[in-house]
Amino acid sequence: MKNVTKNTVISLLLAGMALGTAWAIRGQFGHEQGAAWAGGIGSLCIILLSKKKSWYNKAMKAAFAGAVGWGLGGMMSYGAVVGYGRGVDFVNVYYGLTMLFIIGGLYGLIGGGLFGLVLADHPEKKVKWHQVITEMTVGGVIFYYFIIEQLGIAMTPPRSEAWGVCAGIGIAMMYYLARKKQYSAMRVAVFAGLGGGFGFAFGNFLQVLGNVAEVSFNMWNVMEYSLGFFGGLGMAYGAFTGSWPKEEDNYRYSYRNLTLPMIGFILLIPFIVWQQSFVMKDLETTLGRLIDDPALWVRMVQWVALMAFLIPAITWISLFSNKKGNVGQGMSYKEVMGVFITSFAVYIIFTILITGSFLSFYRIEQFLYIINFIVIIFLIQKFQPQIRIKKAHPKKWSYMVLGILLLLAVLSLIAISIHGEMPGMNKRFEW
Repeated sequence: MKNVTKNTVISLLLAGMALGTAWAIRGQFGHEQGAAWAGGIGSLCIILLSKKKSWYNKAMKAAFAGAVGWGLGGMMSYGAVVGYGRGVDFVNVYYGLTMLFIIGGLYGLIGGGLFGLVLADHPEKKVKWHQVITEMTVGGVIFYYFIIEQLGIAMTPPRSEAWGVCAGIGIAMMYYLARKKQYSAMRVAVFAGLGGGFGFAFGNFLQVLGNVAEVSFNMWNVMEYSLGFFGGLGMAYGAFTGSWPKEEDNYRYSYRNLTLPMIGFILLIPFIVWQQSFVMKDLETTLGRLIDDPALWVRMVQWVALMAFLIPAITWISLFSNKKGNVGQGMSYKEVMGVFITSFAVYIIFTILITGSFLSFYRIEQFLYIINFIVIIFLIQKFQPQIRIKKAHPKKWSYMVLGILLLLAVLSLIAISIHGEMPGMNKRFEW
Protein backbone atom coordinates (compact mmCIF):
# COMPACT_ATOMS: atom_id res chain seq x y z
CA MET A 1 0.00 0.00 0.00
CA LYS A 2 2.26 2.75 -1.31
CA ASN A 3 1.44 6.45 -1.14
CA VAL A 4 -1.51 5.86 1.16
CA THR A 5 -3.01 9.16 2.26
CA LYS A 6 -4.64 10.16 5.51
CA ASN A 7 -8.01 10.22 3.73
CA THR A 8 -7.51 6.65 2.60
CA VAL A 9 -6.47 5.34 6.00
CA ILE A 10 -9.41 6.96 7.76
CA SER A 11 -11.83 5.78 5.05
CA LEU A 12 -10.65 2.20 5.47
CA LEU A 13 -10.87 2.46 9.25
CA LEU A 14 -14.42 3.84 9.03
CA ALA A 15 -15.50 0.95 6.79
CA GLY A 16 -13.97 -1.45 9.29
CA MET A 17 -15.67 0.28 12.20
CA ALA A 18 -19.07 0.15 10.47
CA LEU A 19 -19.00 -3.57 9.75
CA GLY A 20 -17.19 -4.27 13.02
CA THR A 21 -19.84 -2.51 15.09
CA ALA A 22 -22.69 -4.09 13.14
CA TRP A 23 -21.07 -7.53 13.43
CA ALA A 24 -20.62 -7.12 17.16
CA ILE A 25 -24.33 -6.27 17.36
CA ARG A 26 -25.02 -9.30 15.19
CA GLY A 27 -23.63 -11.48 17.96
CA GLN A 28 -26.72 -10.67 19.99
CA PHE A 29 -29.01 -12.04 17.27
CA GLY A 30 -26.92 -14.62 15.44
CA HIS A 31 -27.89 -16.78 12.49
CA GLU A 32 -28.21 -15.70 8.88
CA GLN A 33 -30.51 -12.73 9.40
CA GLY A 34 -28.26 -11.03 11.94
CA ALA A 35 -25.19 -11.47 9.72
CA ALA A 36 -27.13 -10.20 6.71
CA TRP A 37 -28.11 -6.96 8.42
CA ALA A 38 -24.50 -6.33 9.40
CA GLY A 39 -23.24 -7.11 5.89
CA GLY A 40 -25.70 -4.67 4.37
CA ILE A 41 -24.65 -1.88 6.73
CA GLY A 42 -20.98 -2.43 5.89
CA SER A 43 -21.75 -2.40 2.16
CA LEU A 44 -23.64 0.90 2.37
CA CYS A 45 -20.77 2.46 4.30
CA ILE A 46 -18.35 1.62 1.48
CA ILE A 47 -20.72 3.12 -1.11
CA LEU A 48 -20.90 6.35 0.90
CA LEU A 49 -17.16 6.56 1.48
CA SER A 50 -16.40 6.11 -2.22
CA LYS A 51 -18.32 9.33 -3.13
CA LYS A 52 -18.98 7.82 -6.59
CA LYS A 53 -22.23 9.18 -7.97
CA SER A 54 -22.63 6.23 -10.34
CA TRP A 55 -22.81 3.90 -7.34
CA TYR A 56 -25.71 5.63 -5.58
CA ASN A 57 -28.40 4.03 -7.77
CA LYS A 58 -26.68 0.70 -7.06
CA ALA A 59 -26.67 1.26 -3.32
CA MET A 60 -29.73 -0.84 -2.50
CA LYS A 61 -28.63 -3.68 -4.78
CA ALA A 62 -25.14 -3.58 -3.33
CA ALA A 63 -26.45 -3.53 0.25
CA PHE A 64 -28.77 -6.46 -0.41
CA ALA A 65 -26.11 -8.46 -2.23
CA GLY A 66 -23.62 -7.81 0.56
CA ALA A 67 -26.29 -8.75 3.08
CA VAL A 68 -27.08 -12.03 1.34
CA GLY A 69 -23.40 -12.90 0.95
CA TRP A 70 -22.39 -12.19 4.53
CA GLY A 71 -25.67 -13.69 5.73
CA LEU A 72 -25.07 -17.03 4.03
CA GLY A 73 -22.14 -17.58 6.35
CA GLY A 74 -24.54 -17.39 9.27
CA MET A 75 -25.39 -21.05 8.75
CA MET A 76 -21.88 -22.10 9.85
CA SER A 77 -21.29 -23.40 13.38
CA TYR A 78 -18.14 -22.14 15.08
CA GLY A 79 -18.72 -22.39 18.84
CA ALA A 80 -16.66 -25.59 19.15
CA VAL A 81 -13.94 -24.17 16.88
CA VAL A 82 -13.56 -21.18 19.19
CA GLY A 83 -13.08 -23.71 21.98
CA TYR A 84 -10.18 -25.33 20.11
CA GLY A 85 -8.40 -21.99 20.22
CA ARG A 86 -8.63 -22.04 24.01
CA GLY A 87 -6.64 -25.26 24.29
CA VAL A 88 -3.26 -26.01 25.81
CA ASP A 89 -1.43 -27.80 22.98
CA PHE A 90 -0.17 -26.31 19.73
CA VAL A 91 -1.92 -28.70 17.33
CA ASN A 92 -5.44 -28.09 18.68
CA VAL A 93 -4.97 -24.34 19.09
CA TYR A 94 -3.42 -23.87 15.66
CA TYR A 95 -6.15 -26.02 14.15
CA GLY A 96 -8.79 -23.88 15.86
CA LEU A 97 -7.31 -20.58 14.68
CA THR A 98 -6.83 -21.93 11.15
CA MET A 99 -10.42 -23.15 10.96
CA LEU A 100 -11.64 -19.77 12.21
CA PHE A 101 -9.57 -18.24 9.41
CA ILE A 102 -11.47 -20.43 6.95
CA ILE A 103 -14.89 -19.70 8.49
CA GLY A 104 -14.31 -15.96 8.68
CA GLY A 105 -12.79 -16.08 5.21
CA LEU A 106 -15.95 -17.66 3.80
CA TYR A 107 -18.07 -14.91 5.36
CA GLY A 108 -16.02 -12.24 3.64
CA LEU A 109 -15.38 -14.11 0.40
CA ILE A 110 -19.06 -14.61 -0.43
CA GLY A 111 -20.19 -11.25 0.95
CA GLY A 112 -17.42 -9.32 -0.77
CA GLY A 113 -17.85 -11.22 -4.02
CA LEU A 114 -21.57 -10.56 -4.37
CA PHE A 115 -21.10 -6.92 -3.33
CA GLY A 116 -18.37 -6.54 -5.95
CA LEU A 117 -20.53 -8.15 -8.63
CA VAL A 118 -23.16 -5.44 -8.17
CA LEU A 119 -20.50 -2.75 -8.59
CA ALA A 120 -19.26 -4.52 -11.73
CA ASP A 121 -22.72 -4.93 -13.25
CA HIS A 122 -22.96 -2.79 -16.38
CA PRO A 123 -25.25 -2.68 -19.45
CA GLU A 124 -22.30 -3.71 -21.65
CA LYS A 125 -21.25 -6.50 -19.28
CA LYS A 126 -24.39 -7.60 -17.47
CA VAL A 127 -24.20 -10.00 -14.59
CA LYS A 128 -26.48 -12.98 -15.18
CA TRP A 129 -27.78 -13.27 -11.65
CA HIS A 130 -29.89 -16.34 -12.30
CA GLN A 131 -26.73 -18.09 -13.50
CA VAL A 132 -24.74 -16.90 -10.48
CA ILE A 133 -27.38 -18.14 -8.05
CA THR A 134 -27.76 -21.50 -9.83
CA GLU A 135 -24.00 -22.16 -9.95
CA MET A 136 -23.52 -21.17 -6.31
CA THR A 137 -26.39 -23.42 -5.21
CA VAL A 138 -25.09 -26.39 -7.17
CA GLY A 139 -21.55 -25.75 -5.92
CA GLY A 140 -22.72 -25.74 -2.31
CA VAL A 141 -24.66 -28.99 -2.67
CA ILE A 142 -21.91 -30.86 -4.53
CA PHE A 143 -19.11 -29.77 -2.19
CA TYR A 144 -21.08 -30.61 0.95
CA TYR A 145 -22.19 -34.07 -0.13
CA PHE A 146 -18.84 -35.03 -1.62
CA ILE A 147 -16.50 -33.65 1.05
CA ILE A 148 -18.67 -34.00 4.16
CA GLU A 149 -21.02 -36.88 3.44
CA GLN A 150 -18.94 -39.00 1.06
CA LEU A 151 -15.36 -38.43 2.28
CA GLY A 152 -16.34 -37.72 5.87
CA ILE A 153 -14.05 -34.71 6.27
CA ALA A 154 -15.42 -32.88 9.30
CA MET A 155 -14.25 -29.61 10.79
CA THR A 156 -16.13 -29.58 14.08
CA PRO A 157 -17.88 -32.85 14.92
CA PRO A 158 -20.53 -33.43 16.16
CA ARG A 159 -21.66 -29.89 15.29
CA SER A 160 -23.14 -28.83 11.97
CA GLU A 161 -20.72 -29.00 9.03
CA ALA A 162 -22.55 -26.32 7.03
CA TRP A 163 -19.19 -24.71 6.37
CA GLY A 164 -19.02 -27.24 3.52
CA VAL A 165 -22.06 -25.65 1.89
CA CYS A 166 -20.47 -22.20 2.17
CA ALA A 167 -17.15 -23.48 0.84
CA GLY A 168 -18.88 -24.89 -2.23
CA ILE A 169 -20.79 -21.64 -2.71
CA GLY A 170 -17.58 -19.64 -2.47
CA ILE A 171 -15.67 -21.86 -4.90
CA ALA A 172 -18.49 -21.74 -7.44
CA MET A 173 -18.70 -17.95 -7.13
CA MET A 174 -14.95 -17.54 -7.63
CA TYR A 175 -15.09 -19.83 -10.66
CA TYR A 176 -17.83 -17.65 -12.14
CA LEU A 177 -15.82 -14.48 -11.48
CA ALA A 178 -12.71 -15.94 -13.10
CA ARG A 179 -14.62 -17.29 -16.08
CA LYS A 180 -16.38 -13.98 -16.70
CA LYS A 181 -13.17 -12.00 -16.06
CA GLN A 182 -14.75 -10.06 -13.21
CA TYR A 183 -11.37 -9.41 -11.66
CA SER A 184 -12.34 -6.33 -9.65
CA ALA A 185 -15.18 -8.19 -7.97
CA MET A 186 -12.71 -11.01 -7.34
CA ARG A 187 -10.38 -8.53 -5.59
CA VAL A 188 -13.19 -7.47 -3.28
CA ALA A 189 -14.00 -11.10 -2.51
CA VAL A 190 -10.38 -12.02 -1.78
CA PHE A 191 -9.56 -9.05 0.43
CA ALA A 192 -12.85 -9.30 2.31
CA GLY A 193 -12.13 -13.00 2.81
CA LEU A 194 -8.57 -12.41 3.99
CA GLY A 195 -9.76 -9.67 6.34
CA GLY A 196 -12.68 -11.64 7.72
CA GLY A 197 -10.59 -14.77 8.16
CA PHE A 198 -7.71 -13.04 9.90
CA GLY A 199 -10.12 -10.98 11.99
CA PHE A 200 -11.94 -14.05 13.29
CA ALA A 201 -8.76 -15.93 14.23
CA PHE A 202 -7.07 -12.86 15.70
CA GLY A 203 -10.25 -12.01 17.59
CA ASN A 204 -10.24 -15.44 19.21
CA PHE A 205 -6.63 -14.85 20.26
CA LEU A 206 -7.64 -11.50 21.77
CA GLN A 207 -10.47 -13.22 23.60
CA VAL A 208 -8.04 -15.70 25.16
CA LEU A 209 -5.70 -12.86 26.20
CA GLY A 210 -8.58 -10.94 27.76
CA ASN A 211 -9.83 -13.96 29.69
CA VAL A 212 -6.36 -14.81 30.96
CA ALA A 213 -5.88 -11.20 32.09
CA GLU A 214 -9.37 -11.32 33.65
CA VAL A 215 -10.44 -8.21 31.78
CA SER A 216 -13.89 -7.16 32.94
CA PHE A 217 -15.41 -6.93 29.48
CA ASN A 218 -17.35 -9.06 27.00
CA MET A 219 -14.33 -10.55 25.19
CA TRP A 220 -16.54 -12.66 22.93
CA ASN A 221 -17.85 -9.36 21.63
CA VAL A 222 -14.26 -8.26 20.99
CA MET A 223 -13.80 -11.33 18.80
CA GLU A 224 -16.94 -10.50 16.85
CA TYR A 225 -15.87 -6.90 16.38
CA SER A 226 -12.48 -8.06 15.13
CA LEU A 227 -14.06 -10.26 12.45
CA GLY A 228 -16.26 -7.43 11.20
CA PHE A 229 -13.57 -4.76 11.43
CA PHE A 230 -10.93 -6.55 9.39
CA GLY A 231 -13.56 -7.98 7.04
CA GLY A 232 -14.98 -4.52 6.39
CA LEU A 233 -11.52 -3.03 5.97
CA GLY A 234 -10.59 -5.71 3.45
CA MET A 235 -13.84 -5.35 1.52
CA ALA A 236 -13.40 -1.57 1.36
CA TYR A 237 -9.79 -1.87 0.19
CA GLY A 238 -10.83 -4.26 -2.58
CA ALA A 239 -13.64 -1.94 -3.67
CA PHE A 240 -11.56 1.24 -3.59
CA THR A 241 -8.70 -0.26 -5.63
CA GLY A 242 -10.82 -2.04 -8.23
CA SER A 243 -11.21 -0.99 -11.86
CA TRP A 244 -14.94 -0.47 -12.24
CA PRO A 245 -16.88 0.26 -15.44
CA LYS A 246 -17.55 3.90 -16.20
CA GLU A 247 -21.23 4.72 -16.34
CA GLU A 248 -23.18 7.67 -17.58
CA ASP A 249 -25.37 9.36 -14.99
CA ASN A 250 -28.68 7.55 -14.95
CA TYR A 251 -31.25 10.32 -15.18
CA ARG A 252 -34.22 7.98 -15.35
CA TYR A 253 -34.69 6.22 -12.07
CA SER A 254 -35.44 2.52 -12.51
CA TYR A 255 -37.47 1.24 -9.60
CA ARG A 256 -38.38 -2.10 -11.15
CA ASN A 257 -35.00 -3.76 -10.59
CA LEU A 258 -34.74 -2.35 -7.08
CA THR A 259 -37.96 -3.76 -5.66
CA LEU A 260 -36.53 -7.00 -4.28
CA PRO A 261 -33.22 -5.55 -3.01
CA MET A 262 -34.90 -2.59 -1.37
CA ILE A 263 -37.71 -4.51 0.31
CA GLY A 264 -35.27 -7.27 1.21
CA PHE A 265 -32.74 -5.07 2.98
CA ILE A 266 -34.95 -2.33 4.41
CA LEU A 267 -37.96 -4.42 5.43
CA LEU A 268 -37.54 -8.20 5.21
CA ILE A 269 -34.21 -8.65 7.05
CA PRO A 270 -35.22 -6.42 10.01
CA PHE A 271 -38.59 -8.17 10.19
CA ILE A 272 -36.99 -11.63 10.39
CA VAL A 273 -34.58 -10.41 13.08
CA TRP A 274 -37.51 -8.96 15.02
CA GLN A 275 -39.69 -12.03 14.59
CA GLN A 276 -36.93 -14.46 15.59
CA SER A 277 -35.38 -12.45 18.42
CA PHE A 278 -38.07 -10.54 20.28
CA VAL A 279 -39.71 -13.66 21.68
CA MET A 280 -41.82 -13.35 24.83
CA LYS A 281 -40.13 -16.08 26.90
CA ASP A 282 -36.60 -14.90 26.07
CA LEU A 283 -37.40 -11.27 26.85
CA GLU A 284 -39.06 -12.24 30.12
CA THR A 285 -35.88 -14.07 31.16
CA THR A 286 -33.61 -11.17 30.23
CA LEU A 287 -35.73 -8.36 31.67
CA GLY A 288 -36.68 -10.49 34.67
CA ARG A 289 -33.09 -10.23 35.86
CA LEU A 290 -33.39 -6.44 35.90
CA ILE A 291 -36.95 -5.75 37.12
CA ASP A 292 -39.51 -7.57 39.25
CA ASP A 293 -42.51 -7.57 36.91
CA PRO A 294 -41.26 -7.72 33.30
CA ALA A 295 -44.54 -8.56 31.52
CA LEU A 296 -45.50 -4.97 30.67
CA TRP A 297 -41.94 -4.09 29.69
CA VAL A 298 -41.75 -7.09 27.38
CA ARG A 299 -44.79 -5.95 25.42
CA MET A 300 -43.45 -2.43 25.24
CA VAL A 301 -40.07 -3.64 23.94
CA GLN A 302 -41.74 -5.77 21.28
CA TRP A 303 -43.85 -2.90 19.99
CA VAL A 304 -41.08 -0.31 20.14
CA ALA A 305 -38.79 -2.62 18.16
CA LEU A 306 -41.53 -3.27 15.60
CA MET A 307 -42.23 0.41 15.05
CA ALA A 308 -38.52 1.26 15.04
CA PHE A 309 -37.93 -0.62 11.79
CA LEU A 310 -41.41 -0.56 10.27
CA ILE A 311 -41.89 3.22 10.11
CA PRO A 312 -38.52 3.97 8.42
CA ALA A 313 -38.98 1.01 6.06
CA ILE A 314 -42.37 2.18 4.85
CA THR A 315 -41.09 5.74 4.53
CA TRP A 316 -38.06 4.83 2.41
CA ILE A 317 -39.89 2.35 0.19
CA SER A 318 -42.65 4.90 -0.44
CA LEU A 319 -40.13 7.64 -1.22
CA PHE A 320 -38.15 5.56 -3.69
CA SER A 321 -41.21 4.10 -5.39
CA ASN A 322 -42.50 7.63 -6.07
CA LYS A 323 -39.37 8.28 -8.14
CA LYS A 324 -40.28 5.57 -10.65
CA GLY A 325 -39.66 6.68 -14.21
CA ASN A 326 -38.96 10.30 -13.28
CA VAL A 327 -36.17 12.11 -15.11
CA GLY A 328 -33.38 13.39 -12.86
CA GLN A 329 -34.68 11.46 -9.85
CA GLY A 330 -31.93 8.94 -9.17
CA MET A 331 -30.82 8.19 -5.63
CA SER A 332 -28.76 10.95 -4.08
CA TYR A 333 -25.93 10.81 -1.56
CA LYS A 334 -28.25 12.19 1.13
CA GLU A 335 -30.81 9.47 0.51
CA VAL A 336 -28.22 6.69 0.64
CA MET A 337 -26.88 8.27 3.81
CA GLY A 338 -30.40 8.39 5.22
CA VAL A 339 -30.92 4.66 4.63
CA PHE A 340 -27.51 3.92 6.16
CA ILE A 341 -28.20 6.00 9.26
CA THR A 342 -31.67 4.58 9.87
CA SER A 343 -30.63 0.96 9.25
CA PHE A 344 -27.61 1.29 11.52
CA ALA A 345 -29.54 3.16 14.22
CA VAL A 346 -32.39 0.63 14.24
CA TYR A 347 -29.92 -2.23 14.64
CA ILE A 348 -28.43 -0.47 17.66
CA ILE A 349 -31.92 0.15 19.06
CA PHE A 350 -32.68 -3.55 18.63
CA THR A 351 -29.65 -4.68 20.63
CA ILE A 352 -30.23 -2.15 23.41
CA LEU A 353 -33.85 -3.26 23.70
CA ILE A 354 -33.22 -6.99 23.61
CA THR A 355 -30.42 -6.86 26.20
CA GLY A 356 -32.40 -4.58 28.51
CA SER A 357 -29.56 -2.06 28.40
CA PHE A 358 -32.08 0.77 28.51
CA LEU A 359 -32.74 -0.32 32.10
CA SER A 360 -29.16 -0.96 33.22
CA PHE A 361 -25.51 -0.30 32.35
CA TYR A 362 -24.58 -3.94 32.96
CA ARG A 363 -23.64 -4.40 29.26
CA ILE A 364 -21.20 -1.55 28.68
CA GLU A 365 -20.36 -2.70 25.14
CA GLN A 366 -23.91 -1.81 24.10
CA PHE A 367 -23.16 1.86 24.69
CA LEU A 368 -19.84 1.65 22.86
CA TYR A 369 -21.89 0.85 19.75
CA ILE A 370 -23.47 4.29 20.05
CA ILE A 371 -20.05 5.95 20.28
CA ASN A 372 -18.86 4.05 17.19
CA PHE A 373 -22.03 5.06 15.36
CA ILE A 374 -21.59 8.75 16.17
CA VAL A 375 -17.93 8.73 15.10
CA ILE A 376 -18.75 7.01 11.80
CA ILE A 377 -21.63 9.34 10.93
CA PHE A 378 -19.57 12.41 11.84
CA LEU A 379 -16.51 11.43 9.77
CA ILE A 380 -17.99 9.55 6.81
CA GLN A 381 -18.87 12.75 4.96
CA LYS A 382 -15.44 14.32 5.50
CA PHE A 383 -13.18 11.67 3.99
CA GLN A 384 -12.78 9.97 0.63
CA PRO A 385 -10.23 7.27 -0.27
CA GLN A 386 -7.45 8.10 -2.71
CA ILE A 387 -5.92 4.81 -3.85
CA ARG A 388 -4.65 3.96 -7.29
CA ILE A 389 -6.33 1.15 -9.19
CA LYS A 390 -4.64 -2.22 -8.85
CA LYS A 391 -4.86 -5.43 -10.84
CA ALA A 392 -5.62 -8.91 -9.59
CA HIS A 393 -2.50 -10.74 -8.38
CA PRO A 394 -3.38 -14.33 -7.37
CA LYS A 395 0.29 -15.09 -6.63
CA LYS A 396 0.47 -12.24 -4.10
CA TRP A 397 -2.82 -13.37 -2.57
CA SER A 398 -1.38 -16.84 -1.99
CA TYR A 399 1.63 -15.25 -0.25
CA MET A 400 -0.78 -13.30 1.96
CA VAL A 401 -2.56 -16.51 2.93
CA LEU A 402 0.76 -18.15 3.82
CA GLY A 403 1.80 -15.08 5.80
CA ILE A 404 -1.43 -15.16 7.80
CA LEU A 405 -1.05 -18.89 8.48
CA LEU A 406 2.49 -18.32 9.77
CA LEU A 407 1.26 -15.47 11.97
CA LEU A 408 -1.48 -17.70 13.36
CA ALA A 409 1.17 -20.27 14.23
CA VAL A 410 3.03 -17.62 16.23
CA LEU A 411 -0.19 -16.54 17.97
CA SER A 412 -0.91 -20.19 18.81
CA LEU A 413 2.50 -20.57 20.46
CA ILE A 414 1.92 -17.39 22.47
CA ALA A 415 -1.56 -18.53 23.52
CA ILE A 416 -0.51 -21.94 24.86
CA SER A 417 2.37 -20.37 26.77
CA ILE A 418 0.25 -18.02 28.87
CA HIS A 419 -2.48 -20.24 30.31
CA GLY A 420 -3.46 -23.70 31.44
CA GLU A 421 -6.83 -25.34 30.91
CA MET A 422 -9.62 -22.79 30.43
CA PRO A 423 -13.43 -22.90 30.63
CA GLY A 424 -14.93 -23.62 27.24
CA MET A 425 -11.81 -25.42 26.00
CA ASN A 426 -12.37 -28.09 23.33
CA LYS A 427 -10.13 -30.71 21.78
CA ARG A 428 -10.36 -31.75 18.15
CA PHE A 429 -7.47 -34.21 18.43
CA GLU A 430 -6.63 -36.45 21.38
CA TRP A 431 -3.03 -37.41 22.03
